[in-house]
Amino acid sequence: MSEATDDRGEQRVDARVERTRRALQQAALELARAGRFDEATVAEITDAAGVNRSSYYQHYDDRDTLLADAIEAAEIEAVAGLDVPTAIPTQLPTSMVAFLAHFDADADLYRRLLGERGSPIVTARIRGRFQAQARAGVISSGTTAFEGLPIDIVAAGIAGSCLAVVQAWLELEPRPSVETAAEWVWRVLVGPGEPL
Repeated sequence: MSEATDDRGEQRVDARVERTRRALQQAALELARAGRFDEATVAEITDAAGVNRSSYYQHYDDRDTLLADAIEAAEIEAVAGLDVPTAIPTQLPTSMVAFLAHFDADADLYRRLLGERGSPIVTARIRGRFQAQARAGVISSGTTAFEGLPIDIVAAGIAGSCLAVVQAWLELEPRPSVETAAEWVWRVLVGPGEPL
């Protein structure tokens, strides 16, 4: 069995299962960075991962979910060890700069994934992570600026705006610095007035 429960009754993933998933995700990410993921066969993905085809099908029903998991893992790794605020801070957090540096390092990949012909699953997952952060920040800030609006609507609006800024920044030539983009996202996040 690939999953078991710990002393608290929570599921934990077998180390072998996690290694296989990570290998598949890393292979998908490398193929996507090279612009070859869309055309890659399952055999090419599993060869690059060093696993067999049956392992692929044990873990993934489709390629888009594999790529979305790979992107999510890379984003989590990009901010690992950083202090990611749960509330809206009073100034631009360093974690936002580090997060956008990750987008900058893989700008070609993110332009493809977030573009018109990109991956709806990857885009939805990124928007979802933005939305969760926005929701937590608005709740913990105690602001009354959005009184009367459902929190999920507020968070969706903030997340959509921030993602749109990131997408527009990635398309610019020449692309402004990560610090400039972080400032843009920050300004959209806190609005035209004083920080929340």
